[in-house]
Amino acid sequence: MSDLMENISQQGIIHLEGIYKSYFLGKQELPVLKGISLDVYKNDFVALMGPSGSGKSTLMNILGCLDSPTRGKYVLNGQDVSRMPDDDLAGVRNKEIGFVFQQFNLLPRLNALENVALPLIYNGTPKKERLEKAASVLEKVKLLDRMHHKPNELSGGQCQRVAIARALVNDPAIILADEPTGNLDSKTSYEIMDILCQIHTDGNTVMLVTHEEDISLFAHRIIRLKDGVVETDRINEAPTDKQLQKLTP
Repeated sequence: MSDLMENISQQGIIHLEGIYKSYFLGKQELPVLKGISLDVYKNDFVALMGPSGSGKSTLMNILGCLDSPTRGKYVLNGQDVSRMPDDDLAGVRNKEIGFVFQQFNLLPRLNALENVALPLIYNGTPKKERLEKAASVLEKVKLLDRMHHKPNELSGGQCQRVAIARALVNDPAIILADEPTGNLDSKTSYEIMDILCQIHTDGNTVMLVTHEEDISLFAHRIIRLKDGVVETDRINEAPTDKQLQKLTP
C-alpha cells in the first residue's frame, strides 16, 4: 500500500499519459489533442492557456471527467478514469472535482446557501449537515451575510463567490476554474483571484483556464497549449513590482 501511495504522490493528483482526443465528422477524423502528458501535484496552482483552437477547452473537459479521451491514460487522485462508464464518472466528478464556470451556473430559484449545498444532496448528506457545511464555505468566501439572497439579487462577483463556495463544499481533490473572471470587470476579477489564491494557500489544488495574461500571473505554473500539444510548461516567477502595480485595481 505504501508503494502505491508513493507512486500516486510521484504521479500527482492529475496524471496524463499520451492523451489524444478526436472528433469525427462522418468518416473524417478531427484530431484536437495530440498526445498530452503532464502531472498536476497536490497544492499546485496552474493556469492553462492557449489560443482559440489550441485544445484547452477539450483538455479541461477531460480533466473534469465531462468527456473521455480517444486514447491515453488519465489517473485522477489514484483512480484510472480513462475508460470509466458515464455513471461512474459522474460519481468521480461529484467527489473529486469542484467546478467554477465563467457563467456561474447557479440555479435562479435557489438562494446562495441552497446553491452551495446542492452537490451535497447527490452524496446523501443530511439536510442539517449540508446547510451547515454550505454556510461554513460561504463564510470562507466572505458571503455569509448574503446566504439567503438569490442569484438575481447578487452582483456578478458575488455570484462567482457563491460558485466558488459550491466548488469547495465537497472538499474536492482539485478545483477546476474555466475562465472564472471572463464576465467580470478588472477590480472584481482581482478580488475573485485573491479568493482563489487564499484557497490555494489553504492547501487546495487549483487549475484554471484563462486567456488573460494578467490573470495567469496569479498562478504558480503556466501550461500553454498550441495545436493540441503542450507548447510550454513553466514555473511562474514571482511578479515584478511593475506587474503587481498592474494587478492593483
